[in-house]
Amino acid sequence: MAEDAPGDHHWIANITLDERSVVRRSPEVEHERRVAIFDLLEDNHFAPVNGAGGPFHLHLAIEDNRLVMLINDTNDKPITKQLVPVSPYRRLIKDYFTVCESYFEAIKRSTPSQIEAIDMGRRALHDEGSEKLR
Repeated sequence: MAEDAPGDHHWIANITLDERSVVRRSPEVEHERRVAIFDLLEDNHFAPVNGAGGPFHLHLAIEDNRLVMLINDTNDKPITKQLVPVSPYRRLIKDYFTVCESYFEAIKRSTPSQIEAIDMGRRALHDEGSEKLR
């Protein structure tokens, strides 16, 4: 984990998903979910608006059409809870799933260059979503 500055502990060390509210999908989608979490944890900076220091454990759930972010310390002691409306991101989420489905189909019958082009589109949507959350 790369730190932003000496003594800076603002990063997410672990991400868990609420099993009750997160829909399980095909093995391919589950794999994609694991990869996405790995990518998020790889090199991140996370600083809650309340100024709490980390590193953090982040638990994600969906409640009442909102993304619930339970932010805990690494001992899972609660720090804060953030709610983010999901409705502004519906189109982005739909587009992301469409691209992922195309990617999974391409893996079965396309050339490596076609798969790479679809994967670049998937990553671009991922980056767009990350930017919107900032």
